[in-house]
Amino acid sequence: MIARRQFLSASVLGAGALFVAPGLALATVPTERRFVFIIQRGAADGLDILRPYGDPAFTGLRGALVGDDTLGTKLDGMFALHPELAQVARMYGQGQALFVHAIASPYRDRSHFDGQNVLETGGNQPYAVRDGWLNRLVTMLPRSTDAAIAIAATIPTALRGSVQVASYEPSALPHAADDLMARVTALYDADPQLHPVWAAALETNGLAAGVGASRDPVSLGRLTASFLTKPSGPRIAMLETLGWDTHTAQKGRLANQLKGLDAMLAALRDGLGAAWSQTTVLVATEFGRTAAVNGSGGTDHGTASVAMLVGGAVKGGRIVSDWPGLAPAKLYQQRDLRPTSSLDGLIAGVAAESFELDHEKVGRTLFSQNTIGRPMSDLLKS
Repeated sequence: MIARRQFLSASVLGAGALFVAPGLALATVPTERRFVFIIQRGAADGLDILRPYGDPAFTGLRGALVGDDTLGTKLDGMFALHPELAQVARMYGQGQALFVHAIASPYRDRSHFDGQNVLETGGNQPYAVRDGWLNRLVTMLPRSTDAAIAIAATIPTALRGSVQVASYEPSALPHAADDLMARVTALYDADPQLHPVWAAALETNGLAAGVGASRDPVSLGRLTASFLTKPSGPRIAMLETLGWDTHTAQKGRLANQLKGLDAMLAALRDGLGAAWSQTTVLVATEFGRTAAVNGSGGTDHGTASVAMLVGGAVKGGRIVSDWPGLAPAKLYQQRDLRPTSSLDGLIAGVAAESFELDHEKVGRTLFSQNTIGRPMSDLLKS
């Protein structure tokens, strides 16, 4: 039965301007807690997402991007949330969103592929670790020994590892007639190799029945919620989003990206219903962007950014930041927001608290190559 499978991955194409990558991956674990990891591929600009308007250097660096528009939702005397994150701002006001600013992985060389590999594997340098931290997290949880199944052409690096995932990609062709499906089932019934593969595909189709898989962020949020709320469905999900590399025309492009992310998170929240109270969503990117705006109205590859936690399980309504400042002497290499928090430490802490695991053991298992100190704590409601 699909209830005993470790992973389910669905391929869902993105909306419009590459917001969503072809990857929605989910894992089945025996718990009522839900954990969702959303990766922002392309280096999302934390200084524009959570704007440090209280820093004296901010206006000089970022005035061209903010312009005459509203600064956004002021969360305190230092930070304002981008105006397109209206639903996230509402969650923050309800104590269901938390931000960690000036945060980064151990990676410092500003290459997207290398940075994403470090973020997803939990290594201290690109390609030093073969499996992903999310796969290693699943190995720490009680689970069955059945083979896993994925509905996607490829599995994200964060999910690759000792818990094997078979691959199945949904077809864009019209649905086959029931009579044809019955005939194929009978044909494969006695085949020792094809029967289990076909049976797994049928089980997955049954799990996804009636969900629908449109390309827009709202539909993707609803789709994810539908999987996560099935009684025997998955409890861990990973979503990939693209389009965060804003070298040019950042003002409009990032606004569209954040509008889509906001809508997806709201749809996920609404779709989960009562299960939202036991849900934690981590949103993170491989690195941030330069403090100053470039000549094309965008920003270039940087270092530190912002990560966010949203969900009914989050101990929110606050910003966690040892703010380094934006004055030239305070910047990393005189160009980027300086990291003062460990993304690995955040991931280890939220993973441990999401599934009531020992913080230090999770830190050692997920990030064995890195010295992260004690993982962050007090992130979720007890």
